Amino acid sequence: MNDVTAAAQHRFTVNLSILFGELPLLERPAAAAAAGFTAAELWWPFGAEHTPGNDELDALAGAFETAGVQLTGLNFLDDLARGARGTLSVPAESARFRENVPVATALAGRLGTGALNALYGNRVPGADPAEQDALALENLALAARAAHSVGADLLVETLNAAESPDYPLVTAAAAVDVVDKVNAATGLGNAKFLCDLYHLARNGEDPAAVIDAHADRIGHVQIADTPGRNEPGTGDLDFEHLFARLAAAGYRGRIGLEYRPAGGVSAESFEWLPRELRGTR
Repeated sequence: MNDVTAAAQHRFTVNLSILFGELPLLERPAAAAAAGFTAAELWWPFGAEHTPGNDELDALAGAFETAGVQLTGLNFLDDLARGARGTLSVPAESARFRENVPVATALAGRLGTGALNALYGNRVPGADPAEQDALALENLALAARAAHSVGADLLVETLNAAESPDYPLVTAAAAVDVVDKVNAATGLGNAKFLCDLYHLARNGEDPAAVIDAHADRIGHVQIADTPGRNEPGTGDLDFEHLFARLAAAGYRGRIGLEYRPAGGVSAESFEWLPRELRGTR
């Protein structure tokens, strides 16, 4: 596979919640730097703890600062470690989400993080979906305003139904509709679509068609090959074509590497991306 020409048109960020997962969290920024990356992103890095203490926050921030790696993206409280897919639309977890918003926003502000991802949350038994959606809009507007205060975008993501059967945003159109509602509610325009090409493909959508249809709403892109969620070149997606399509559509943001290394060793999974294309350009 030869993605060099198309990849050279983009900048990349490595997701340290899934890559370098064989290392302790605080060692991952340095490992990313050793592999040539100068930017990284994270799912919520403190598990179920929605308001970690200053010592934990300082240690994480210090690991990035010492490594010289910018944290370009961060999830709000997502509860992924507990099998959830976000908390903001779940009535029993809404208070935890709201308490997390200023903590995540402050960390983003400290590290110059330009994107905060708010996973929508699963449908839950006994809860009216319409009430969950109303709660989601209220909490997303809160999060968008907080993100705006530190110069960041708020991201809304589509997941795939096979891996997240209770997650309601399983089409690009559904996520974009939420983005538009948040922007209408706040008037800020900083809610954007997180276009994850892996999830789109797993859902049976055509990633290229999604790029063309929603280019003006895309705030961030993440990638993994399908169906195994490994690095480009291990599956069915034509990244040469998709990278070129993103460039032609005017996308100038970063592309997040959110895949599991096929061989189990993260540092060995980047051969598809020449070292000179991994750092800040």
